[in-house]
Amino acid sequence: MAGDEPPLAKFKKRHIISMRDFTKEEIDFILEVAERLEPYARGERRSNALAGKLLANLFFEPSTRTRMSFETAMKRLGGDVLNMSGVEASSIAKGESLADTVRVISKYCDVIVLRHPKEGASRLAAEFSEVPVINAGDGAGQHPTQTLLDLYTMKKELGRLEGLKVALVGDLKYGRTVHSLAYALSLYGAEIYLVSPELLKMPPEIKEDLRGAKIHETSDVKEVISDVDVLYVTRIQRERFPDPTEYLKVAGSYRITPDMLEENERLIVMHPLPRVDEVDPEIDRTKYAKYFEQAFYGVPVRMALLVTLLEAEV
Repeated sequence: MAGDEPPLAKFKKRHIISMRDFTKEEIDFILEVAERLEPYARGERRSNALAGKLLANLFFEPSTRTRMSFETAMKRLGGDVLNMSGVEASSIAKGESLADTVRVISKYCDVIVLRHPKEGASRLAAEFSEVPVINAGDGAGQHPTQTLLDLYTMKKELGRLEGLKVALVGDLKYGRTVHSLAYALSLYGAEIYLVSPELLKMPPEIKEDLRGAKIHETSDVKEVISDVDVLYVTRIQRERFPDPTEYLKVAGSYRITPDMLEENERLIVMHPLPRVDEVDPEIDRTKYAKYFEQAFYGVPVRMALLVTLLEAEV
């Protein structure tokens, strides 16, 4: 029976598009593999598990951490990477469709990592690809590998995922990282605090999916800091706003400073990065700051996905 398949078998040649495609057991499996691969991610051990394999990075939006961590993950495992960045560097600039681009690129490689400004682009690409497609962010939609590394960070830093109290702060309307993360946290019975300006509240359809979580909504971050285990801060994304005047109404809504955190000794501060001015750099030197470790954890987590999708042994 399909339900009796081992976790590894369920990932064979699979597309990674949305956290809604994952069960809690599958998430746990990936995080366990990531922990086993962490020494390889740090360069303390070497592996050629993916020697001869090629990953194609197709990024039609800017990226630093996601693109480079996938590249690092592949190379730490002995594989190689093809990089294409921006529409201007591809035949899409000549009018080629995304479907045709993916059809061709999937003949050159073993796995495709796609970032695209349009929501649903990765699911469309999966329909035309001969190899697994990993969604590295599609507009204001989903960012599943960011969520996996976020969960890994919480597990590493707090020792558990079950029943955490997590505040999601900032752009909850357009922020694909918080859309994916909120759903995943609901699988673990989290208590979720949604902190945003009125204009950037979590969309109703996302909240409807959070049936396993207790939800609180507020616009005042100071109300929740003393209660939560995780303060997950996000940038208010100028590029997502259709109207620049709407952005100006909410720009700079939140700034987390060290004095705000002092009343909660157990708290960790996370951020998917890049940050602008929403997290005071003085926090970097405190025990609360975990966002740079969080960025590193993207390497073992993405290594875990790659070895699993490509059926490699390390």
